Amino acid sequence: MVFALAGRRIDPPGAVPPRFPLAQVEIVAHRIGMVLKSEGATALVSSAASGADLLAQAEAEKLGLRRRVVLPFQRERFIESSVADRPGDWVLLYNQLLDSVSASGDLVVLEGAGGDTEAYIVLTGAILDQAQALGSELYLPVTAVLVWDGTSHKENDLTAAFGDEARRRGLRLIEVMTL
Repeated sequence: MVFALAGRRIDPPGAVPPRFPLAQVEIVAHRIGMVLKSEGATALVSSAASGADLLAQAEAEKLGLRRRVVLPFQRERFIESSVADRPGDWVLLYNQLLDSVSASGDLVVLEGAGGDTEAYIVLTGAILDQAQALGSELYLPVTAVLVWDGTSHKENDLTAAFGDEARRRGLRLIEVMTL
């Protein structure tokens, strides 16, 4: 089974309401790992932001799964906007992941997506597109995984939008809670 995954980033200091506190990292990583293992995952497609993405990719590596990463723009720009700006030691994990998926040909960098907001909107669909393409290539079903606090927090909540788009495509959706 191919998994398409998106979810919350680690909260910035003092976030109200909390969505994914740094203190929850180990428990959420364990939950993600259990889902991947119990559901018989073969491959994981996600982005590589601090939080759900990097935790899932690390769990997939432990299980020996194929890993594909989709970035909205070049890795140097992404690290500044979505990795290094949150508490925790994410940069090393990010660089190791990108080196690994680059070497295996499973790094997809989107080009021409426009500004940051537009690029992240495009990314949401691209993760699902890549998972469905990989599923077709491997003759495997695709399941979407949403790692979040269970609540849409604003109109431009891209995590909620990922879940909505997965449902619209008729994909099975598994939710992993961050709180």
